[in-house]
Amino acid sequence: MGCIEKTVYNHYEHTPMTGWEREDTLTFGVPAMTQRAVVQRYVGLRTAVNYPYSKISMVVEQTTLPSNRHRRDTVHCTLVDSDGKSLGHGLSMRQQEFPLPDISLNEGDSLSVTIHHIMSRETLTGISDVGLLLQVY
Repeated sequence: MGCIEKTVYNHYEHTPMTGWEREDTLTFGVPAMTQRAVVQRYVGLRTAVNYPYSKISMVVEQTTLPSNRHRRDTVHCTLVDSDGKSLGHGLSMRQQEFPLPDISLNEGDSLSVTIHHIMSRETLTGISDVGLLLQVY
């Protein structure tokens, strides 16, 4: 028998197609866990085909409550291969998920998570949505 994954949280926040500003931090509130678990985390992106870059870098910060444990991860996402072909799926919009390190959560733990981009350009056009996906195995 293989491991079966169970999604415990999957939510996307919309960003203006006219531009996701560097200071526009997206916030996600993950409800309390019903059991102790090791959780695989992913950042999800939905981009338009006209997104002008092949990569994006973001900072994911989380606080585990009620313990107030803080964690900060930087994720560098490659959106197209060296030939310019999209690595995501979809036609006019592309969707991809990028893994973050696993975390251990106790029963009753909840998360407050923020995500913002750290690209050199202040405003990024072509990013439609940014999401957070949590799965237990």
